[in-house]
Amino acid sequence: MIKSKATKFTDLIIAFICLLVALICVLPMVNIAARSLSGGEFLMRKEVFLVPKGTNVIAYQTILRDSAFTRSLWWTALITVLGVLLSLVMTTMTAFPLIYDKLKGRGFFNTFIIFTMYFGAGTIPMYLLLKDVGLLNTWPVLIIPYCLSIFNTIIMRSFFYGIPDSMRESAEIDGAGPIRVLVSIYIPLSTSVIATLALFYAVGRWNSYTDALYFLDMTQKKYFPIQLLLYNLTRGLQSLDPTDMPDVIGIGETAKMASVMFATIPILLVYPWLQRYFVAGVTLGSEKG
Repeated sequence: MIKSKATKFTDLIIAFICLLVALICVLPMVNIAARSLSGGEFLMRKEVFLVPKGTNVIAYQTILRDSAFTRSLWWTALITVLGVLLSLVMTTMTAFPLIYDKLKGRGFFNTFIIFTMYFGAGTIPMYLLLKDVGLLNTWPVLIIPYCLSIFNTIIMRSFFYGIPDSMRESAEIDGAGPIRVLVSIYIPLSTSVIATLALFYAVGRWNSYTDALYFLDMTQKKYFPIQLLLYNLTRGLQSLDPTDMPDVIGIGETAKMASVMFATIPILLVYPWLQRYFVAGVTLGSEKG
């Protein structure tokens, strides 16, 4: 098929826009990586942009020796895994009943779910609620309050709509109940959307720090996720262990950049593993909905 000049020009414009967006996303990461590997004196003179100068790994060694940072990194990984598992269970259990036409109040529940997507009580009512139920200053406060995303629930519900009703009905004729239908038919057929939503939830959990900032006391440092640690570090509210800090000019700024890289790389490694499911999960859910 021969493309017209207008089509070729449009393709070039689209390619240029995609390249521009990619550069906007990639260049800040390259800059941070370069700064984390540069000598402190070059950072102080603002001479580092995309290529490291005075290359050294002292900042990374400092980070790895800091017990608070490594403990926070493992703790964040743990609450991310627990949070994703809980969120996937909650999302699945919320979306699945809504595919039944005979569900009483189905229209009300669908409307109510969408309503909560646009209107929320806010941070203060959430804080008071968590205080009343005794979750403040406890580790479950980092998992339970935001375990369900309405947007993700709608994606999963739309995907479930696309699975033929005849498969469910045939299983029900054989005596299968709703739980058996969900476990034996819907979940095995929903690998792509589950992987996609797992990625959404994992990124959200890993990057979250406001819940810990609002709902944890500053004395509960053992529960601080890595992003809150970075927040305090960049704002000067917390520093790395001075006993592990070598006597090098500007190491503090370099260590901050190294901390950002350490906190970013783990979640970046998750994306390629789930990428093959990503497009299929989102597009099938939207098309069949």
